[in-house]
Amino acid sequence: MKNLVTRFIQDESGATAIEYGLIAAGISVAIITVVGTLGSNLTATFTSVSSAL
Repeated sequence: MKNLVTRFIQDESGATAIEYGLIAAGISVAIITVVGTLGSNLTATFTSVSSAL
């Protein structure tokens, strides 16, 4: 039983999976922010072009 507990404490594969999940979430938030900002700028540009025509 002691061997099982020792192996469980030393196992870091779960921590690695959580770290990868956090990195993926951070990248997703950054992409959503950039796309939202870029989308607003594109809308303004196309509105300006449409008005000029």
